[in-house]
Amino acid sequence: MRSMTLVDSWVQTCSVFNQPKTHYRSFNGLIHKPMNNPQFKPNFLKQTKPVSSFTISAIITREEETIDAEKDRESKDSSTLFNFKSYMVEKANIVNKALDDSVSVKNPPKIHEAMRYSLLAGGKRVRPMLCIAACELVGGHQSQAMPAACAVEMIHTMSLIHDDLPCMDNDDFRRGKPTNHKVFGEDVAVLAGDSLLAFAFEYIVTATTGVAPARVLAAVGELAKSIGTEGLVAGQVVDLASTGKADVGLDQLEFIHLHKTAALLEASVVLGAILGGGTPEGVEKLRRFARCIGLLFQVVDDILDVTKSSEELGKTAGKDLVTDKVTYPKMMGLDKAREFAEKLNEDAKQQLSEFDPDKAAPLIALADYIAHRDN
Repeated sequence: MRSMTLVDSWVQTCSVFNQPKTHYRSFNGLIHKPMNNPQFKPNFLKQTKPVSSFTISAIITREEETIDAEKDRESKDSSTLFNFKSYMVEKANIVNKALDDSVSVKNPPKIHEAMRYSLLAGGKRVRPMLCIAACELVGGHQSQAMPAACAVEMIHTMSLIHDDLPCMDNDDFRRGKPTNHKVFGEDVAVLAGDSLLAFAFEYIVTATTGVAPARVLAAVGELAKSIGTEGLVAGQVVDLASTGKADVGLDQLEFIHLHKTAALLEASVVLGAILGGGTPEGVEKLRRFARCIGLLFQVVDDILDVTKSSEELGKTAGKDLVTDKVTYPKMMGLDKAREFAEKLNEDAKQQLSEFDPDKAAPLIALADYIAHRDN
């Protein structure tokens, strides 16, 4: 009989993997109900139970919170003093250096060059910033979240490499450059994505410091769940199966985007909150915030695809229309899609209302950035 490992002990103690599975809740009420109805909230915003099968309270010691009832929680006051542009530049530079340091060229050189080609090709670095901002919001330091921030960007890059392949979306450009398979060939591109996926987990486990092992394990579980058959992969499979079909409804469209896009954005925020020392209640509020902005990100992506040029986007514009993909503008109309995006942004920021407004300012600004970005 084998000896009990750390993971065995953690599983038995926390029962994280034995919790009933909870699927992504629907936002469709936002579409079918009037947009200006203040009484309506998405189902997942009403519930008190954690929306993930990873019950954070099982491994995080509950800490008493002192709330000053008279403290001004109005986020607008703090956001006006917050310099988002400087924040973006500062964090992007830190993240880019960390990514550069994390993947070096070694033997065999070609695969590492292919990994670095896409990983360091630029991009907004929204996911790492969300991870760091969530960590700092709950009282942590960015150093505690940096390996996780790099890990989610590695996995995001993997998804882009694979998504651009001829067997998937068949795109020639990404971030204004030829896609990975156009430079290194399809075979190496597949392997580069695989390598980034594997290394992401190695990196978060080996490079994270100053964090309790139980929290690191919880973060790994969250990240794995977000990209498997309950997350990114599920959304990608349904997206492929839905392309070109006329009978795709809003429920299916929402399923695609909550899994294909929102799940990894949600994980980015939740990882930061866990690693930064967040309470179970705080983590779940941030999870709901992240789910709103995750779907918001994709709704805006759909809008940009039909309103911007390839030069502005840094990738092929109008591709969804050419490939007959189902999108929010296609199903709702452009104006309703924009209304839906604004509603998601409002609901996301509402989840931050009980946090310190100064510490929440970066996440509020990131939500606005996602809602109003041009590429």
